[in-house]
This record gives sequence, structure tokens and C-alpha cells, in this order.
Amino acid sequence: MSDKTTLKYTPEHEWLAIDGDVVTVGITDFAAEKLGDVVFVELPAVDSDLASGTVVGEIESTKSVGELFAPVNGSVTEANDAVVDDPSLVNSDPFGEGWLIKVRFTELPSNLLSWDEYSALVGE
Repeated sequence: MSDKTTLKYTPEHEWLAIDGDVVTVGITDFAAEKLGDVVFVELPAVDSDLASGTVVGEIESTKSVGELFAPVNGSVTEANDAVVDDPSLVNSDPFGEGWLIKVRFTELPSNLLSWDEYSALVGE
């Protein structure tokens, strides 16, 4: 995936790689570390319509269950079946093979954070 300093971030610890009108979404290494060993991932179906801020999936670890929030309004163009089959990818490669969904969006939210802003939020 991209250099994490060029990505956008949400306060819910998701990263966004923007390519035209499609955004690839994953969770940050900070979130993956806090969750612990991920053992189950549930993602929205392709062609699902998403509303920004709503819960669209679940990430379950040995320690807790985390919710996946839609960072944008749009339609799911792809869900990463590899992380459903091997949830540990979320821990081992959160910015690469551990991506979660791709969404065709109409508008980006105004609350997206830069890498520096996200780093300050999580104290890195």
C-alpha cells in the first residue's frame, strides 16, 4: 500500500488511500496493536451502500471486538476476502495485505486527519 505519511486517517483509527473516486480502507497499526491478535473479520458485501459514520463490519480479537465504521458515503466495490480467510493479516500487514474494503465515494468527510495529526492523536 502507500507510504503511511501520504494516507488520510479517521479518529476511529482507520486509514484511507484515495485513488480518484475510490478509497481503500484499513485499520492502523496502532488499532491493530490495541486489538491484539485478530481472529475474525466481518466486512460489508460488495455493492453495499455505506453511510459515513455507521458500523459496517466487525474486527474480533482475542482481547475484544472492534467495530469497523464507514469513513465515507458510498458503495463497496471490493471486500478483502484474504483478511476474512486469514484475519491475522490485519496484525501482520495492516497497511498492505491487511486492507479491508474499497469504496466508491461521492464526497470525502472534512474530519480526515493527516499522518502528523493522527500521530499526535495517538501519541506517536
